[in-house]
Amino acid sequence: MNSSAAPTRRHGRRIAVVGMAAAALFVGGALGVGLIGDSADSGPDRAASAAPGRSALAVQSVVAGAGLGAEIARLQARLADEPADAAGWATLGGAYVQQARITVDPAYYPKAEGALKRSLELNARDNLAAFLGMGALANARHDFAGAVVWAKRAQAVSSYNPDAYAVLADAYTQLGKPAQATAAVQRMLDLSPALPALTRGSYDLEQRGDLAGARALLNSALKNSYVAADIGFCRYYLGELALNSGDLAEAARQYERGLDADPQSATLRHGTAKVAALRGDTATAIGTYADLVGRVPNPQYLVEYGELLTKLGRTAEAAEQFALIETVHMLFTANGGQDELSLAEYEADHGSATLAVRYAKAEWSRRESPVVADALAWALHRAGKDAEALRYADAALAHGWRNALFFHHRAEIHRALGDAASAKADAARVREYNPRFDAELPSFGRAT
Repeated sequence: MNSSAAPTRRHGRRIAVVGMAAAALFVGGALGVGLIGDSADSGPDRAASAAPGRSALAVQSVVAGAGLGAEIARLQARLADEPADAAGWATLGGAYVQQARITVDPAYYPKAEGALKRSLELNARDNLAAFLGMGALANARHDFAGAVVWAKRAQAVSSYNPDAYAVLADAYTQLGKPAQATAAVQRMLDLSPALPALTRGSYDLEQRGDLAGARALLNSALKNSYVAADIGFCRYYLGELALNSGDLAEAARQYERGLDADPQSATLRHGTAKVAALRGDTATAIGTYADLVGRVPNPQYLVEYGELLTKLGRTAEAAEQFALIETVHMLFTANGGQDELSLAEYEADHGSATLAVRYAKAEWSRRESPVVADALAWALHRAGKDAEALRYADAALAHGWRNALFFHHRAEIHRALGDAASAKADAARVREYNPRFDAELPSFGRAT
């Protein structure tokens, strides 16, 4: 999610060409895609940090096979017998971060940190897996500047390891440094044109408005995916591209095809819930959201469920969902995370504008991505500070992202400033980019 100088279109085209040309070189399964992700931001995040070298392979086999909990138990038992195994501690640390992502339980982050630090105590000089694991953990906790430091330490050990560039790409994306993020993604594609690089390339192109290129890279990744979770991952984001363009039929098709491969996927169920809500099938949507938040208390799921209940006039039930958001945030920060974005977005739409501004400015001080720029713009608008808000709304859209929610927010800011022509132009973009956008369900348009 970028915000500073835009990379050139020629560079963006190179991402697409490299990814497509190299499709035949894929190996089955994702080398860390979605393994260590950014789950507390706004739902599933395509720029999920890759798991570290050997750990990525180990965790990949676990996800596809016996289960991550069993692998963690196996590693714990082995390390009890071989406590000086630096690589084993690094693998265990990566598995804990993966478990945190899957369960949305940040209590695994301190466990991951402990295992990775133990690995570094045993080998602090050239411990590539631990450096990458610490970088992935930093991204998961939203310490994106710290992730860059760890990724660069990994690069000093091996400049040809694609996982280091995965950590860098994710961190630079969140920090709002698009040129650096694009360069890291391109280097991943050059080194290993497999699913982790292609999905990051897709997100990079989407943020610059190249939806055809973004879709092409995801389709290439899908054609070479053989593990259920990888197929579901690609299908989910193909569905998201369709949903955010207003094509509910195609979105539903992608989500359902993904569930055929990965029936237990919470993210794909989330997709079907959004489609049902936007189609007006409220019974299905309510049932799916109730199940989702019971399984995975993701802040985005909670806000969307609350917004749907509010639209239906079930305000007391909505308040129950909204009340959980602060609890989830407290657990995240208590375990080393830092995130004011989800609170800023929630407060701006459903709570205190003053608090929304405070949270959004705190987040902006750490990372200047388009998503944070939009959140700050909307918070300032809700607080009646529209002249200041416009600067951030422009920043959110500076690099071509065809994001209907961002344009809706800027249209409202222009309207509040008395600029009817600009408000009308932005409202037209909302209808063009996503004709199914619903201003009563604003979180359904959040970037994922």
